[in-house]
Amino acid sequence: MKNMDLEYKIAGLELPRADSDNRLRRILTAVLPNQRDAASQQPSNYWNAEFFNLHQVQIFQQASLAEQSAILGLANHHLLKESYFIEKAGVGYMAKMVLLAATVEERMLYAMFTADEANHLSQISHFLPEPTNSNDPFLSLLAEVVESPDKAVLLFVLQVVLEGWGLSHYRHLAKECHHPILAELFTSFLHAEARHHSTGNTLFNQISVTSDSQKTILDVLAKFLSMVQLGPQSVLSAIEQIKGHLTRSQKIHILEQLDTQTHSGTRLQLLRSLMRGSSAQAIVQTLDEQGAFTPLPPHQCVY
Repeated sequence: MKNMDLEYKIAGLELPRADSDNRLRRILTAVLPNQRDAASQQPSNYWNAEFFNLHQVQIFQQASLAEQSAILGLANHHLLKESYFIEKAGVGYMAKMVLLAATVEERMLYAMFTADEANHLSQISHFLPEPTNSNDPFLSLLAEVVESPDKAVLLFVLQVVLEGWGLSHYRHLAKECHHPILAELFTSFLHAEARHHSTGNTLFNQISVTSDSQKTILDVLAKFLSMVQLGPQSVLSAIEQIKGHLTRSQKIHILEQLDTQTHSGTRLQLLRSLMRGSSAQAIVQTLDEQGAFTPLPPHQCVY
């Protein structure tokens, strides 16, 4: 029963891929748009040390070339894995919104968006081995929100905020990527993601937000923003996995060198700018009062 519960979660983060000789997989391959084979062209790292600000980190610069490559490999893999699971959850989310549609046009639009996400998922999967889900707090929160029955929560959190965030994120990944095919792939995602984001804004502004919906939105966004406030924890984790245990003072020093407050501050202000419109004013005001858009200094980012 437990496996069945996992299988039918809307986000589908735990859904396995079919075997390579599975007939459904062959049919899917025939249905998907033609895609260039990237497998033989994959470098070990798509984004360099400067992308992660690792060129400013002393422990990274003093590491051997093999250790530097391994740290970069982990940081790169985290980005690809995160993108993979976001698109995987997106397929389930858009399919759910087909069923929640209030008009024929809305249903048709979300059916087309489901196809967008399925195509993105297929394309990104060519660039990494079969990923396994982890205890990543962001992915766990994403999966939790997708299960919500509240359409206002779904629209605002996932399409207004996270799709808007995703637009900026994918644009940055494309611009700084050193692999032409992967860079082009992320660029190609932007048109679809912009439509998803715009639709979310349009539909959210057409509905009234109840006090219960507003409370849920605030709770979810407070959790998400607190993760952003903590800075590039995945980069810190990559360093520790390769270099071994780091003391609290070492972690603080690394986050200082990564310029974590600037890193977080830029992202927090982008997220704040996405929460516009009359229905979102009270949400932004409350989050402001909670200090949710204020980046934390390095010593508050390490426990």
